[in-house]
Amino acid sequence: MKEKVVIYQVLPRLFRNANITRKENGTIDENGCGKLNNFNDAVLARIHDMGFTHIWYTGVIRHATQTDYSSFGIPVQHAEVVKGKAGSPYAITDYYDVDPDLAENVSMRMTEWESLIERTHKAGMKVIMDFVPNHVAREYHSIRKPAGVRDLGEDDDKNMHFSTRNNFYYTWGDLDLNDVRCSKPEFKAFSSKEAKIYEPYHESPAKATGNDRFDNHPGRNDWYETVKLNYGVDYCDAGGRSYHYEPVPSTWGKMTDILLFWASKGVDGFRCDMAEMVPCAFWSYATQILKARYPEVIVIGEVYDPNQYRNYVKAGFDYLYDKVGMYDCLRAVIRGERPAASITHEWQVVDDIREHMLYFLENHDEQRIASDYFCGDARKALPAAAMSLFFQKNPFMVYSGQEFGEKGMDKEGFSGVDGRTTIFDYWSPVTLSHAYDTLVASKPRGRKPATPHKEWCTAEQKELAVQYRKMLRLANEERAIREGDTFDLMYVNAISEHFDPRSQFAFLRKKDEEVLLVVLNFSAESCLLGVTIPAHAFDFFHITEEEVMATELWTGDKKKVELKKDGRFPVAVEPYGVRIYKFNVKMEESEFILNEHHKEEFPPAHTAEHLLNQLMVRMFSCERSRNAHIERKKSKMTFVVDHKPSRQEEKAIETEMNRLIALDMPVTYEFVDRDHIPADVKLDRLPEDASETLRLVRIGDYDVCPCIGKHVRSTAQIGKFVMLGTNWDEASHSLRIRFKIVQ
Repeated sequence: MKEKVVIYQVLPRLFRNANITRKENGTIDENGCGKLNNFNDAVLARIHDMGFTHIWYTGVIRHATQTDYSSFGIPVQHAEVVKGKAGSPYAITDYYDVDPDLAENVSMRMTEWESLIERTHKAGMKVIMDFVPNHVAREYHSIRKPAGVRDLGEDDDKNMHFSTRNNFYYTWGDLDLNDVRCSKPEFKAFSSKEAKIYEPYHESPAKATGNDRFDNHPGRNDWYETVKLNYGVDYCDAGGRSYHYEPVPSTWGKMTDILLFWASKGVDGFRCDMAEMVPCAFWSYATQILKARYPEVIVIGEVYDPNQYRNYVKAGFDYLYDKVGMYDCLRAVIRGERPAASITHEWQVVDDIREHMLYFLENHDEQRIASDYFCGDARKALPAAAMSLFFQKNPFMVYSGQEFGEKGMDKEGFSGVDGRTTIFDYWSPVTLSHAYDTLVASKPRGRKPATPHKEWCTAEQKELAVQYRKMLRLANEERAIREGDTFDLMYVNAISEHFDPRSQFAFLRKKDEEVLLVVLNFSAESCLLGVTIPAHAFDFFHITEEEVMATELWTGDKKKVELKKDGRFPVAVEPYGVRIYKFNVKMEESEFILNEHHKEEFPPAHTAEHLLNQLMVRMFSCERSRNAHIERKKSKMTFVVDHKPSRQEEKAIETEMNRLIALDMPVTYEFVDRDHIPADVKLDRLPEDASETLRLVRIGDYDVCPCIGKHVRSTAQIGKFVMLGTNWDEASHSLRIRFKIVQ
C-alpha cells in the first residue's frame, strides 16, 4: 500500500518534561528536561494511533550548551557563544554524538538513542533526524568520531581565507563579539571571582559566521554562535562568488560520511537545515551515495527560494518546505488577509513537483497558530490543516503541541514572548508536560475513549486533538486521499449566494470509483453552500451523471445527491468547519477524447504542439497553426509563413524544440473569465459555444493559450521532438510540419 507521509515534529527536550517550575532562564536542574526514554512503547503507540507515519526527533545531535558535562569527558562550551541555557539544537558540537541532556544515563546516550529508533520502528513509524550541513558551533570538536576520521578543521590552513582543503572560512583578525556582548546582560558586570568564569571568548583567526557573515565582527542578530562550513564556494572572490568542486572539497566527503553514520543506526530520513545555503552540487554528490547504500532513506530540505526548488529536487531531495508559497498563503487565509481562492495559485506554481512539497502550519521556527501573533485560536486553522492533508498526495507535518492548541506565549528566557516555543531554553510547555500520558483523542477502534489528564487538558484541547486525529487518520485510511487525483473546484465557484471563495475552498479527490468532495469553511459563520461541480470535472474523472448516496466522513451523515454536470452539491458547514462527502461512481466505458479525429489524446505531443506554435510565431512572425492533427504515432501542424524555410531553418526548429523541452519548464493552468484575459492571448479560435470561464495553459514564461486538453506537468516529460519532414505549398505559403515524440 502506498503511504501518505504524515510527520510529527517533536523536540525531545520539551516533550513530557514533567518539571513545571518554569523559571525564566532556569538551568536544567531547576526546570528539568525531557528524555529520549519518555518515548516509551505506550506513548509511541498513541502517537502512531493519532495517524502519524514518521517522527522527526529534533535536536538529537550534541550541540553547544551552558550545562557542564565535563565529568563525562564532554568539553565545556563557552557561555558567550551559546544562545540560552540549553543552547541551539543547530549549533552542533559533535556530529557523531547524542545530546547528553536527553539521556537518563549520559554515558549510555547513544544506546538510548538507538533503543528509541528501535521502539519507534516497533510502533510502526519511521525516524527522521536533523542534519545540519551549513554551520557548526564555534567550539566544534568531535570526541565520538569513528577511528580514522579527521575532525572538521583539523587539517585547515588558517592562513588561507579560502581553500577547498579547508572545512572553514577564515577572516583576518580576532573575533569581535562586542556587539553581541552588549546585548547580553549576564556579561556586562561580574565580581572579580566571577570574572574568570566569564572571560570573553577568544577566537583567532576568526571564522566566518554561519549566516554568511565573512568578517570578524558578527552582530547580535547574526548566527554568532556558529561558523560557516566550506563546500568549495569562494564567497569573497575578487570577481564575485566562484565555485571550486574539482577536486572534491574536503567537506563533501566528511559530511556525506556523517549521513551514512546515522543511516547505519536505522535512521529513515534526514531533515536538512538551511539546505539552500549549501550548493546543489554537494547534495547531488551526497544523496547519490546515501541512497545507493540506503535506498529507502528520505531527504527533506529547508529551502525557501521557489526559484531553486526544482534544482534541489533534481539534486536528490524527496521533499522541500512549501513555506513561502503554501504556508504563507494559508497563514494569510486563516488571518483573513487573503481569500481562500488564492490557495489555487500556490499549488499551481509548483504543480510539476507537487508530490515533493511538504505542507505544514507550524514548526519550531514559526509562530504557534493559537498565539496572539498568529490568530489566537487553534480552531481557526482546522480547515487549513484539512486542505494541507487532503488536497494532494504530498506529505504534511505537525509540530508537537499543535494538536493541543499550544500558544507559545511563555517567556522562557533567551526566547521571549514571541508566539514561538523556545528551542534555546529548558522548559515545559503546558500542553506537552503530560502529552500522551493518556490518549487525548480516543482509543483505537473498538475501545472506549480515555479520560484526559485533568491538570492540563481542557475540553477545548481534547476536542481539537479529536479533530486532528480524524484528519490525520483519514489521510491514510482513504485511498482517494492517499493515492487519488485532485480537481480544484474554485474556478467555477465564483462569488454568489451559494458560495463565497473569500471564505470557502472546495475540491474533489478520486481513486478508481471512490470520490471525495472536500469543502472547507475559513469563516466564523455557519454556511449553507451549493458547490458547483463542472462538466470538466465529470470528463476529467470519467464519471457519469447519476444519483449517489454520499456519506459525510466527519459526521457519518448520509444523503442522496443528484450528480449533474454544472449542478450544485448542497453542503452545510459550521464555523471553521470541514465537510468530506464520499460516494461511489460508475466508470464511463469510453475515454474522454478531445482531438478532432477522436483518437486517444497523447499529453506529451499535445504539450509539444503548444511549444511548436510559439516557436513558429517567434521564428517566422506567423500565426499559430489553424490546422493541427496531434496523435501518438505522428502529428501534423500547418503554418502560413512568408517564405519556404531552408534546410538550416528546418533543422533549427528541431534543435530549438529540444532545447525548450530540456529547460523543464512547468506546465500550469489558470482559470479566468473573458473579461480578464491577458493581452497576449487571442480568443478568435474559440468555438462559439465556449463558456465564459476559460482555462489558460502556461508553459513557463514561454507560452500561454486557452486549452482544455491534457498536458504533461513539465516540458522534460515530453520526450524527444523528432522532425519527420515538411511539405511546402507555394500558392498558399503553407508549411506542413510532420513530427513525432519519442519517449
